[in-house]
Amino acid sequence: MSKADKIVITGGAGLVGQNLVARLKDRGYARITVIDKAATNAGILREHHPDIEVIVADLAVDDGWQDALAGATALVHAHAQIGGLDPAEFVRNNQTASDRVMAAAVAHAVPYIVNISSSVVNSAARDDYTETKKVQEAIVAATGIPQVILRPTLMFGWFDRKHVGWLARFMERVPVFPVPGTGRFLRQPLYAADFCNVIVAAIEKRIFGAYNITGQERIDYIDLVRAMKAATGARALIVRIPYGLFALLLRIYALFDSNPPFTEKQLAALVTPDVFEVIDWPGIFGVAATPLQAALDETFRHPVYSKIALQF
Repeated sequence: MSKADKIVITGGAGLVGQNLVARLKDRGYARITVIDKAATNAGILREHHPDIEVIVADLAVDDGWQDALAGATALVHAHAQIGGLDPAEFVRNNQTASDRVMAAAVAHAVPYIVNISSSVVNSAARDDYTETKKVQEAIVAATGIPQVILRPTLMFGWFDRKHVGWLARFMERVPVFPVPGTGRFLRQPLYAADFCNVIVAAIEKRIFGAYNITGQERIDYIDLVRAMKAATGARALIVRIPYGLFALLLRIYALFDSNPPFTEKQLAALVTPDVFEVIDWPGIFGVAATPLQAALDETFRHPVYSKIALQF
């Protein structure tokens, strides 16, 4: 892999993409092309990285972006519909868009793919995200292009607009922070910076196969909330409320927001008792895992990136 090689990232203006571009540039890569349909987020990426190519396009319907894959040495397949209320949006963005991206990758003979999947494909949860991510994996595998499948757990880091990032911003704005039930739901959060270093290592070493990239530290949700509070300096009082009441509040919120940051289905996934495999990905990829509290501190105390919230 040469530093002059071209790398294309779909969905590259989201959490993973924004972090990945920064780390690729730190490694000396200059030919980076990002394709993303979120114009506002793409604008944020352009502002901080004016030297890369950023294409605003909806992979599920637009045309013209396909030629951006010409000459690519690696494709990072990172776009995804993660949250939302409309099942059709998950099919559109996780399946239809992937079908079209893979057709372009085959047409332009892209030699290697990093497919960003999710730990949910091995989860007990059954929801629109889980089911469409399973189909998405099959779509990418069917191309026959050499690839690595990376299945991360819940991620957090700079530019996190959902999950931990949204919760932390919410915590800073309110006097009381609700936690569903006992809050004793095991989480294995993964620092996005570590995950992006895994992606870079996969590209450089041409690693193949499927790997569960799980946060190395296990923590209960309520303790994660406490760790976020320590990192952000928020003063909110953490209060446990019954699960049913929490679900009701989310349903009411959804009546006023067509694209809520946290949904009742995501709440169900939160309390699903999953324990994901922890492999030696630091050894496999040669990437050191950042301690959880240090990662939270880096996320919420960076002088520039900690202040940027991407669009939903």
